[in-house]
Amino acid sequence: MVTVTSIAELQERIRDWRRAGDSIGLVPTMGALHDGHFALMRHCRADATRTCATIFVNPTQFGPNEDFASYPRTVSADEDNLRAVGVDLLFMPSVTEMYPPGHSTRVRVGPLGETLDGTFRPGHFEGIATVVTKLLLQALPDVAVFGEKDYQQLQVIKRMVRDIDIPVRIEGVPTVREPDGVALSSRNAYLTPAERAVAPALYRSIRSVAQAVAEGGNPDREAARGVEALERAGFGRVDYLTLRDAETLQPVADASRPTRVLAAAWLGRARLIDNVSVAPL
Repeated sequence: MVTVTSIAELQERIRDWRRAGDSIGLVPTMGALHDGHFALMRHCRADATRTCATIFVNPTQFGPNEDFASYPRTVSADEDNLRAVGVDLLFMPSVTEMYPPGHSTRVRVGPLGETLDGTFRPGHFEGIATVVTKLLLQALPDVAVFGEKDYQQLQVIKRMVRDIDIPVRIEGVPTVREPDGVALSSRNAYLTPAERAVAPALYRSIRSVAQAVAEGGNPDREAARGVEALERAGFGRVDYLTLRDAETLQPVADASRPTRVLAAAWLGRARLIDNVSVAPL
């Protein structure tokens, strides 16, 4: 595996691969890698002859009171694990490499980025759309791979790529979970042992909501029951637990179209997000 830190080095390496007839896959990450990330790498390796991973903790997607400074950073272990999983190139730019002095352009995605997490984290998806646009244009991959755990992010990126005609195929990979159902996340490191014991209630609750709605239950009523279940389990603030159209993320009255249950809730200093699909009977 080659590690580069500049856009010029990244593009030079990719040009060489292109000349050799290779296809290029890209997996953007913020590091603190776990098995969920490695599933993305393996998917990418099966879809392209060369796999590039990025590690960049993107400051523009963090709010002023969020955890940018304390976000887990495990670079040495990440590099070892990426080598083991067969990644060809790791791109680790600095903040000034990605956002040189005077950088002022931002990418906005409209309603998709203004609901759900966009309501509770203003500017979050503008920061994601901006950095992912830059990474896609820097690498110009054939395919870029993202996890379904960050389901709203995945839909934002798909819409952005379609709307501004970036020539890349976006692939989503199902959420990787612990045996008890907890979705793998770098922020799980914030959980205390007692909080980690409570965490599986999030997956249980959204699965229960999805099943009830699939059987004909009212989405708003079932979502309210899901919130009550989380509060009984020991979660703190529930930012949302809701049913949305799987593509537009607009509220739904039933599950006649592809539908997703999405939730974000707090356990101590960890904000956990998760989602499941609704499969009508």
